[in-house]
Amino acid sequence: MFRYSFLLVFVLTAFSHAAGLKAGVYAIDVTPERYPVIVNCGFNEAVGKSTQSRLHARCTVLDDGTTRIAIVIVDSCMMPREFLDATKKQVREMTGIAEDHQLIAATHTHSAPAVMGCLGSDPDPVYPQFLQSQIVRAVGKAVELLQPAKFGSIVVQAPKHTNSRRWILRSDKVRKDPFGNPTVRANMHPGYQNPDFVGPSGPTDPALTLFDLRTADDKPLSLWGNFSMHYFGTPSVSADYCGAICENLAQRIAPNDPRFLATMSQGTSGDLQWMDYGQPKPWTAFAPYVDSLAALAQDGYEKMRFSGDVTLAMSETKVNFGRRLPDAARLQWARDIQAKQKTEKPQSQAEIYAREALMIDAAPTRELKFQAIRIGDFGITTIPNEVYAITGLKIKAQSPLATTCVVELANGAEGYIPPPEQHLLGGYTTWPARSAGLEVGAEPRIVETVLTLLEKVAERKRQAIPTTTGESVQRIEKLKPLAYWQMDELSGTHVRDRIGQHEATLSPGYAFALDGTARGEPMHRAIQFVGGKMTCEKLTPTSISMWVWNGFPMDVRDQTGTICQSEELTLRIGGKAQPGRLVLSHGDAKQVGDTALSLRQWHHVALVREGEIWTVYLDGKFQARSKCGAKQASRWELGELEGRLDEVAFFDRALTAEEVASLAK
Repeated sequence: MFRYSFLLVFVLTAFSHAAGLKAGVYAIDVTPERYPVIVNCGFNEAVGKSTQSRLHARCTVLDDGTTRIAIVIVDSCMMPREFLDATKKQVREMTGIAEDHQLIAATHTHSAPAVMGCLGSDPDPVYPQFLQSQIVRAVGKAVELLQPAKFGSIVVQAPKHTNSRRWILRSDKVRKDPFGNPTVRANMHPGYQNPDFVGPSGPTDPALTLFDLRTADDKPLSLWGNFSMHYFGTPSVSADYCGAICENLAQRIAPNDPRFLATMSQGTSGDLQWMDYGQPKPWTAFAPYVDSLAALAQDGYEKMRFSGDVTLAMSETKVNFGRRLPDAARLQWARDIQAKQKTEKPQSQAEIYAREALMIDAAPTRELKFQAIRIGDFGITTIPNEVYAITGLKIKAQSPLATTCVVELANGAEGYIPPPEQHLLGGYTTWPARSAGLEVGAEPRIVETVLTLLEKVAERKRQAIPTTTGESVQRIEKLKPLAYWQMDELSGTHVRDRIGQHEATLSPGYAFALDGTARGEPMHRAIQFVGGKMTCEKLTPTSISMWVWNGFPMDVRDQTGTICQSEELTLRIGGKAQPGRLVLSHGDAKQVGDTALSLRQWHHVALVREGEIWTVYLDGKFQARSKCGAKQASRWELGELEGRLDEVAFFDRALTAEEVASLAK
């Protein structure tokens, strides 16, 4: 499910046409007929003056004899709800397909004509009407082409092709937002190996999810894909990587068949991009990126199997959400900015967000549309937002269907929906505007909404989110801990105790599902601390075991960070005087270890109490001892550092040196 260092392919059960499945596919050209055109999706309005690559609306119509569904993926940055509702009405009038059985989504190319306003851009005055008519024609043509078909699906992992683009700034490098406040702890596009940043603010979703349609006599008909990578970056006007992959796959799979249709939809990529900012430079260019991802898709295509019957189901619901509205001071700020503006359209970030503040204040609520589709045991769910990868992972992990993908910017475009804990970190994707204006609690409500829809179409309950497994877990459990927090949460304000009922509390300033200890075992996730901490109460441990990842340079401050503390002791990472070494203290007494922690590397840290003496170990080796009082502390705070914790365990006995070493493996 999460990012791996190797290619992993899940071959999934697929389905045939025995129950009467029919499919029709058609792609229609939606490249603008006149230039120049307005291009949005930057802070400022841009202009496209020529065609770099053709744009298309790619339509798939499915029919099992009782249910008919239309799925249209459009080479567009984003399309507003009002535009799509009107389009669906025309489709229904032409084809009879109900509006709530139509999915229309954008690929999110940043190089297409503007269909809606965004930040400093307005919609193109001509293009939307042309696009609408072409979408309607495409669905009508796909219906005409319905024929008996077979269905198959597969998930291919492509971890190299998507990475986090939102990184956490060091606490001494906080930046100001457009309103003049120092709120930016996480920012997009940090630059390659920029020392001002600690690390990514969230996980990736490397799943390339595919479904295949073939004719009754096993000839290629269509390959439909979903991948979470925001966009590559191509000149206007162009379809970016989604369109290029479709062309590449058509040449790979059916080079002499113009009826074959490859489609690529956008997954949950709101905080993802192709660049790996942990490396010194870009790893690829556009053409090899497209070719290598298409090769993975082709490999998955060739592994698909077909068996069983296909039935279809689709469900839709609408939910109202509030927006984060400006207060009186912000409104006055916006009016003052606009009064001084010298151009017709806003140019600076302050002018752009002043206009946005007034616009969202005038429309304080929005109705969002959500959908779930079932094709056999394959699921598609839709969200009309730009969605963080962790949100997609939550949905996939809990889906009641064997395979599920999430299509973002579907049936509307209502901006970014950061999970609640990410709002505190600030940055572009949280600044109130039409592009990021929904209430702080929108994301968990959306996750619950789409999971409920998936349960409805699947006719069974969701799954529980799986937890970390493997030898390291068994080693900890074998030593019978008093409490064991795996730190693999995806949401919430508490950390679950795997052993008992000792939930730990998180104070604001953290991020979930960062890469964990990475010891060759699947699903190790860790919590990143960004000013917050984890508090454990009503426990008196005699030994503590944990994995620690420090992301803050160790020669900047006197103390780099605090790993844990209680009234008994404090364990810190040394700063300028003892860079990277463990500092164990009780009152004014301090003992310093001999070995330094490496920056941005996992280390095992253990504390063991025998009598009134605490001993600290690093990676299984003795570092220091300190005497404390006779009274044992029952309240512990962990994680006041700019880094991560994983696999935290409390024990009610003194672990031996050999046992500590076993946990450090």
